[in-house]
Amino acid sequence: MNARTTVVRTRARGGGERRRGGALRVGSRRDLHSSFLSREGRKRSLRTTTGSSAVGETTSSPFRLIQHKQEAWWFYRYLSQVYDHIVNPGHWTKDMREDALEPALLHVAKKRPLKVIDVGGGTGFSTTGIVEAGVSPENITLVDQSPHQLAKAKKKPQLQGCTIMEGDAENLQFPTNTFDRYVSCGSIEYWPDPQRGIVESYRVLKPGGMACMVGPVHPTHWLSRFMADAWMLFPTEAEYIKWFEAAGFSSIKLKRIGPKWYRGCRKHGLIMGCSVTGVKKLSAEGESPLKLGEMKENKAKTETNKFKLLLRVVLGSLAGFYYFVIPVYMWLKNLLLPKSVSFV
Repeated sequence: MNARTTVVRTRARGGGERRRGGALRVGSRRDLHSSFLSREGRKRSLRTTTGSSAVGETTSSPFRLIQHKQEAWWFYRYLSQVYDHIVNPGHWTKDMREDALEPALLHVAKKRPLKVIDVGGGTGFSTTGIVEAGVSPENITLVDQSPHQLAKAKKKPQLQGCTIMEGDAENLQFPTNTFDRYVSCGSIEYWPDPQRGIVESYRVLKPGGMACMVGPVHPTHWLSRFMADAWMLFPTEAEYIKWFEAAGFSSIKLKRIGPKWYRGCRKHGLIMGCSVTGVKKLSAEGESPLKLGEMKENKAKTETNKFKLLLRVVLGSLAGFYYFVIPVYMWLKNLLLPKSVSFV
């Protein structure tokens, strides 16, 4: 790797001891590969020394039916009605949010103002965490493409004073060098071009600013992998690091998170499985050094075949339903099996 990278292994609050001393520091791409052991073969994937998660070099799927902005718009048209009551309790708890946002150093806002953008903030759950960390609502901008999600966010009293607006993660309508912190939680999985979104995060940050990306991790269990790839993007840990490096970030860190009742199990993948941070160097004023071509989404946004769109949304939603069942299965497993039993 060109940038110094730290991988932190930690369990969610209440799920046992938090292991911070086990961080891996690697200085080159070869070091990253040699720091992990393979379960399915070194050519395909990398695995942490704790054996808790496979880390693949790349993922590919001919499906990912909801990894498009138009499909995601319709998906959240209905999911927004129950998002805070059904999705968050199973995948994105308050303790997980606190763990995930900790590396972003938002507490600095208690000493000096921080201008923060929350991209793909949806109903404002992550934005509420930013406020609780000490950032003044007047200094927070929440951006999401779903008006239905944003309508929920606007009703939350904690977010009064925040700027809440529709926007595209891959094409942010803000000047270069605008924000001190960029936060995005549970959004990258719907981006047609995740590298472009991360390049945009670099662009809108001020020199010395930090990006914090929280998102899914790719499963290794065969059925979970099939369902995940049919639903949306589940990146590998290596992909997150690669995208951040390519965008120009330095001091890249990856912290693992997960529901406490999973007991560290990651083979089924996690909708919120890691928090990745990177710093825009003080000397790096301006846009990302990575120059990209035309946006891929232009074609998807002009999709005129309504039957095809409906089919993708329905089938993708059915695949996604599997990930409403998994947390319940893991919760029951945690409830019924002795605490001495490891799920890893």
